[in-house]
Amino acid sequence: MSTSTPTLTVEDLKIIGVPSMAAIIDELSVEVRPGEILGVVGESGSGKTTLGLALLNYCKEGTRVNGGSVSVGEKDLAGLNWRQVRELRGRTVAYIPQSPASALNPALRIRTQLTECLAGSSAAGLARVREVLREVALPDDDAFLARYPHQLSGGQQQRIAIAMAFTARPALIVMDEPTTGLDVSTQEHVLETVRSMCRTYDCAAVYISHDMAVVAELADRIAVMYSGRIVEIGSTADVLASPAHPYTARLLLAVPDLEAKRPMVGIPGNAPSPLARPAGCAFAPRCPLADDGCTVAPPGVTDVGERHSVRCFKADEALPPIHAQHSRARSGRDGAARPVVQISGLKAGYGDNTVLANIDLSVYAGDCLALLGESGSGKTTLSRCIAGLHHNFTGGLLLDGVPLAASSFKRTKEERRRIQYIFQNPYESLNPRRTVEELILQPVTAVRGRVRNSREIVATALERASLRPDHAQRYPDQLSGGERQRVAIARALATEPDVLVCDEITSALDVSVQSSLVDLLRRLQADMGLTLLFITHNLALVRNIAQQVAVLEQGRIVEFGDVAQVFADPQHDYTRALMRATPNFQLPGRLSTAPGEPQAETDASGRGLRVRAL
Repeated sequence: MSTSTPTLTVEDLKIIGVPSMAAIIDELSVEVRPGEILGVVGESGSGKTTLGLALLNYCKEGTRVNGGSVSVGEKDLAGLNWRQVRELRGRTVAYIPQSPASALNPALRIRTQLTECLAGSSAAGLARVREVLREVALPDDDAFLARYPHQLSGGQQQRIAIAMAFTARPALIVMDEPTTGLDVSTQEHVLETVRSMCRTYDCAAVYISHDMAVVAELADRIAVMYSGRIVEIGSTADVLASPAHPYTARLLLAVPDLEAKRPMVGIPGNAPSPLARPAGCAFAPRCPLADDGCTVAPPGVTDVGERHSVRCFKADEALPPIHAQHSRARSGRDGAARPVVQISGLKAGYGDNTVLANIDLSVYAGDCLALLGESGSGKTTLSRCIAGLHHNFTGGLLLDGVPLAASSFKRTKEERRRIQYIFQNPYESLNPRRTVEELILQPVTAVRGRVRNSREIVATALERASLRPDHAQRYPDQLSGGERQRVAIARALATEPDVLVCDEITSALDVSVQSSLVDLLRRLQADMGLTLLFITHNLALVRNIAQQVAVLEQGRIVEFGDVAQVFADPQHDYTRALMRATPNFQLPGRLSTAPGEPQAETDASGRGLRVRAL
C-alpha cells in the first residue's frame, strides 16, 4: 500500500434531504491512499450508500450536497460540469453496485457493456476486455462475450460488474456490497480478485458492507458509520482489536460465530431518523455509557492512535456487562412428532434442464432446516417448489401429511397462509407504487379478506422486523436496502404463517438487525412452533439458528444431519470446502463465554470490552 498523496480526500462533507433540509451525512472527512482498501460498515440507514454515490458526484433524488468537498487526485468533483463528471465516471472513479442483475443492461451483450468506457481503437479495447475477463476468472472467448446478462449466473454477473469497474484502470473503485448474495466459494474468489487488482493497479478502494467478517479479511482500514457520521476510523487491526466507540464494540458482539461458542448480541433500539436526531450524540439513546453530558452537543473527533480516531465522550470507558441469553438452536420436536413438510423423490427442472434430482427431506414443527450450497446448486428451486412458485417438478410434497398442489394457484387460501416466502432481492419483490403499510396488508387480505385491525397488524409486523412505526407510510425507494429487506420480512410474518421459507433474507441486513432477526425467529419457533426453511450462504448464521442442515451440490443432497454434528465433523469434501472458504470472525480478547458462566472480560488493549452470558 502506497504512502503517497491520497487518491480520495473527503473534507467536512454534508448531504441534506430536500425539502426537509435534514442532514443525511454531516461532518464527514476521510482519505484513501493508492492501493488502500477502506471498509465502510454500519447499520442500514447510516449513510453508507449515500457516501458511496457522493464519491461519484451523484446524489439520490431528493438529496443534495450542502457543504464540504470530495476530491479524487487533484480534481474537486463539485467544480466539474456534467460533461466532465461523465468523463470522470468509469475512467477515474468506478462503481460496483450491490445488485449486478439490476445494474447490467439486459438488452446489451457483455462485450458492449465492457467496452463502453474504453477509449481508442476497437481492437485495443477488445484486447483489454479479454484481459480483464481472465483476471476475474471468466471465459474470454467470443461465445461468452456474446451472451446477455440473463444468461449468466449470479456469481458471473457480479464478476462482470467487477470487470467493468477495473476495465479502464480507474484511480478509485467504490464497491457497494459487491458480495451480497454470493455463496462463500464465489465470495472468496471475488474478494481475492478485488484485493489482487487493487494491488496490481495501485487502485484505491472504498468497500461498503455490513459483513464485518468480510471487511476484517479484506480491508486495510475500517470506517464505522452511524447516523450520517463516521464515529470511528482506523486500521483494521486497531479497530477490531481495540474498538474505541461503544457502537463499534456492539457491532462486533452482533457478528455470528462459526463455532457457536458465544451469543449473538444485537443492539437494542433503532438508529434515529435524519428528521429526529438528538441534539447530542446520536448513539446516546442506545448507549449504555451515555449520561446527561452526551445529550448537549455532538462529540468532536479524538485521536486514540496512529490514524485511529473516534467521535465519543466515553472512548476511554469500558462497556458495562451485557446480559445475553446464549441459547443454542434446539429442536422443538419430540419422539412422536410428524414432519410438517415432507419431500420424497422430488425432481425439478426448467424445460429439459434438470436442476434437482432425488430430493428426500423432512422438516419438523419448530425446527429450522438450513439449505447450503453454491449458486446454481438448486437451493432456491427447492424452496420455490415448496411455496408453489415452481410447479415443474415430480415427486411427493406433503404439508402435515396432506398432498400439496404443485402450483400455489391450485392451493387453498389456508395452505397459502401457512406457507409464506421471503424473497432474496427486496428491490424486485416490493411493488414501488405501494406504501409499506399496503405491502404488509396485501398478503393478509389475500388470505383472510378485509380485516378491521389493519393498523395493529402493520405495527406488530414492523416491530417484529425491527422497523420504526413511521416506516409504514414510506415507499420502497425511500428506504435503504436493509430496510427494504426488513419490510419483506414483516410482510411474510403478517399472516402468522406455520412454515416460513427464507431465501437469503439476511444477505442485505447489517449484523445488529441480523442478530435481532435470529432472536425473533427463535422466539417464533418457541412461541408458535414456527417451522423454518432457511436458505443462506452464511455458515456462521446456520450454526446459530438451524437444527438441521442439508448441503446441496449440483442438485443433489450430498450431506444431511444435525448442524452441530455436520459442522464438527463434515463427511463430504464439498462441505469441508465450504467451511474452509468461510471467513471466521474472532472477537477481540476472551469475549467468548460459555452459557451460565458470567464473566467480565477485557480486550487486548485493556480498554475493557465486556459481555456477560446468562
